[in-house]
Amino acid sequence: MALEGPSVSLGSLARNEYLPPWNRPHIIGIAGSSGSGKTSVASQIIKALNVPWTVILSFDNFYRPLSPAQREVAFANEFDFDAPKALDIDMVVDILHNLREGKKVEIPVYSFALHNRIEATTTIYGANVIILEGIYSLFDSRILEMLDLKIFVDTDLDICMARRLRRDIIERGRDLQGAMKQWFSFVKPNFQKFVLPTMENADVVVPRGLDNVVAIDMLIRHVQRTLVAKSRKHLEFLGRLCENSDDEVENTELDLDKYANVQVLKQSTQVEAMHTILFNRATSREDFVFHFERLMSLLIELAMNTVPYCMKTVTTATGMEYSGLEISKQVCAVSILRAGACFENSLRSILPAIAIGKLLIQSDSRTGEPFLHYLKLPPKIEEKYILLVDAQATTGAAAIMAIRILLDHDVQQEDICFVTYLADKNVAIRRILAAYPKINVAVGKVEDQIKQRFIDTQYFGT
Repeated sequence: MALEGPSVSLGSLARNEYLPPWNRPHIIGIAGSSGSGKTSVASQIIKALNVPWTVILSFDNFYRPLSPAQREVAFANEFDFDAPKALDIDMVVDILHNLREGKKVEIPVYSFALHNRIEATTTIYGANVIILEGIYSLFDSRILEMLDLKIFVDTDLDICMARRLRRDIIERGRDLQGAMKQWFSFVKPNFQKFVLPTMENADVVVPRGLDNVVAIDMLIRHVQRTLVAKSRKHLEFLGRLCENSDDEVENTELDLDKYANVQVLKQSTQVEAMHTILFNRATSREDFVFHFERLMSLLIELAMNTVPYCMKTVTTATGMEYSGLEISKQVCAVSILRAGACFENSLRSILPAIAIGKLLIQSDSRTGEPFLHYLKLPPKIEEKYILLVDAQATTGAAAIMAIRILLDHDVQQEDICFVTYLADKNVAIRRILAAYPKINVAVGKVEDQIKQRFIDTQYFGT
């Protein structure tokens, strides 16, 4: 069966809607008998794609927890692990749905030695390609609706049995008699009753599994074409965010005075003098760091004006009551690496106990498309007010993606303040406001047509 490339209409999306690379990931389902080579086919696809945003989601993680009585039966090799009811298919459906929406998910970990789930989980977030691998990957209609490519690995059952016996004895510590009992009592009958009919749901049937080099190569080339098309769409979305909003005239400057949620540091003579020092390429690194951190302290104090406050009455040292304000929501920071790290000393000088998370977003050297490489956020970040810091915003792509990540972790736009020293007004700021009109922005200096990043290079001396 011929494989066709994806077709997505940009016209069906909102004008300024931003879709990160992990929104609507390409989901591949690979089914087949136990021992057919499903995992090997999935691993070969991942190896050939050679991108770190591809994950294998194994059905083996979704066995239902067993009661003590059921575990006794399992240890006697008499529990049917190969029937559909042994798996929590509803959980697989929920996790796939959340991944499809670009959300973070926690995958359970099942121990075959204990015949039960363990407390640890595996976090998946930001995947561009997801391979669902398991005997029932093509069984449930709800899963089939979410799969972009459906593969059935068709391998001779005698070969499957030999592979299954080897795995059960070597990897799962079972004896030959118990493994044979499982195969003939449960594995083979369930395959013939439930799994084999799902071959009809497949887009592609791969006979002989990994030995079928031609079929595997065809699948890999199809997925590669899909990723190229998806990357092109993502870049189109980013490009559209640079278009003017409905109340702007093309090729005119963005009027920041119209945006109450944008704060620009007052350009006093002292501040302008510090700008001059920072922009002077002859400035030593020591002087650059000193004046940058001094200026960033002023910028962070400006950003703190966007934090929510509430009324509070206190008793003064003289016994009088004073009605004032206090911060009503805990403040944390998230640094867009590596330039955001320039803010950390200034942040801690003003907020000594502040928790600082980190994001590493880098662009593909071939396409310019930004990708998430590293993520560590403060706990319960959805309950906090976030200062998202980056030393410089040239195109706005990293900031837009970072904001999307925070929103995916249940943070509200109003609880984010993007803090940057230098920003391109008509590109970066325009894009950010177009994508997230409720976001708060605190910027030290706005310029037109910023061509290169230089703040972190000067700050770190590299």
